[in-house]
Amino acid sequence: MLIAICSLLIVFFSGLISFYSNIYFIAIFTIAIVLSIIAPFFDMPSLKKSGKMIYYSPLFITEKPKNGVIKIHGGTLFDYYFVIDKKRNGKQRTNFIIQQYLQGLLLLLEQHENEPEIKIQGTSYIINKRTAEKLGFKIIETDILQKIILAYNYFNILISNSIAKNKLSFPNLKETKTFETTFKQLRERKDYIVQLNNTLKQALAYPA
Repeated sequence: MLIAICSLLIVFFSGLISFYSNIYFIAIFTIAIVLSIIAPFFDMPSLKKSGKMIYYSPLFITEKPKNGVIKIHGGTLFDYYFVIDKKRNGKQRTNFIIQQYLQGLLLLLEQHENEPEIKIQGTSYIINKRTAEKLGFKIIETDILQKIILAYNYFNILISNSIAKNKLSFPNLKETKTFETTFKQLRERKDYIVQLNNTLKQALAYPA
């Protein structure tokens, strides 16, 4: 409720500024930003309840399989805000996010072990190329629609990235990569994924 009220106030005042300055782009731009930021707080609970989005860990989400492909996503701003421990520093938060990705990936693999040829695709600015390849993913070209979605959600990503790093951190969308693999390839790297997941869990349990 507080989020909705604050959003309405921001939109209202931006509308006033636009009206009296005759610069209507201010209101349009503000509304677009506000909608991109607050959308996860209203959309994700309903999408999760309807089964359209499936959580395999608090920060690892998938869409329903479609045309032999499962799209995976990291947690939304809604998840980052409520799941990440505010007491952790930037490195610990990043490790926690990656650990949650790995935990979700392992559960996803467990549920689809008998479907080796299904593809898994995801886009991330958290996972780098080297780590992704060790997990069994390869880089593919990010499609134009995904680039448009990322650009529209820039301020949403900015806040999420800042929460992850525990400081104001502007994401470089040019560094965002799309990764792809199959359950067969993931299964071949399962031991490594389990080991890395356990290592991160231990590091988070006993921080240096």
